[in-house]
Amino acid sequence: MKILAVDLGRVRTGVAVSDPTGLIATPVGTITQRNIEKLADKIAEIAVEQEVSEIVVGHPKNMDGTRGESARLSESFAELLATITGLPVKLWDERLTTASAIDFLNETNIRGKKRKEVVDTVAATLILQDYLDSKRK
Repeated sequence: MKILAVDLGRVRTGVAVSDPTGLIATPVGTITQRNIEKLADKIAEIAVEQEVSEIVVGHPKNMDGTRGESARLSESFAELLATITGLPVKLWDERLTTASAIDFLNETNIRGKKRKEVVDTVAATLILQDYLDSKRK
């Protein structure tokens, strides 16, 4: 059962997918799209191409657990994806995921334009791997 993960951004959105066994998250890429409906359609296309049975959307809560504007946007986006795809869509706490992605990119010495292009994809991969690991516990 493959799972797709989305790290929703205002400009760039990262996407990752699991292997069929649900053990390993792999980056798919970054989508640059500001229109939320067009973005949802593109994610739905990827879900069909990848033959996924579930979608996980990063839920960027504040550090104190409250929901800000970004969290509410992710919630609305998750509902839209569920409607478009007919698949179960779950929100997954993504606190510190982008910071972890930046740390990883620092360790691998990825800088400049290339960094902007991949940080969201790395974040989506980390979100998905965290979700997959939690399912095994």
